[in-house]
Amino acid sequence: MKINGTTKIILSIILCFVVAGIGGYATQISVGTWYTELNKPSFNPPNWIFGPVWTLLYIMMGLAAGLVWKAGLDNALVKKALLIYLLQLGLNLSWSIVFFGNQEIFGALMIILGLVFLIIMTIIHFLKINRIAAYLLFPYLFWVIFASFLNYEIWQLNS
Repeated sequence: MKINGTTKIILSIILCFVVAGIGGYATQISVGTWYTELNKPSFNPPNWIFGPVWTLLYIMMGLAAGLVWKAGLDNALVKKALLIYLLQLGLNLSWSIVFFGNQEIFGALMIILGLVFLIIMTIIHFLKINRIAAYLLFPYLFWVIFASFLNYEIWQLNS
């Protein structure tokens, strides 16, 4: 069965929201309890901002992956780029589970640093296939870099 380009984009976005849903479940476990009790830096955004930002980022991530997938899985560059993309998506999910689900701030910091690296690698590989797809990931990269600093500061303030 051949999947058309639009379907690939839709499926890629759906995958992002599946990851978001699983991560959201882990987040809800402690966002209203444990997380509220943590000391946070002055630049910590209000909780309500995370939902809209992540919704937009997941749409952009899915669109980017779909655009790359459209180039065809018979292309070795596409396979490698999407593999790296899936690995970073896995780290994205594991951060929520480790930070909120397991309440392991330092462990989550290690994961998010790996996530930044894999996002950069994804962008580099997407650039070889579809420039728009790569550019769509820059807001995600910047947000995760910001989240890394936030994670680090929360770890420092609560150690």
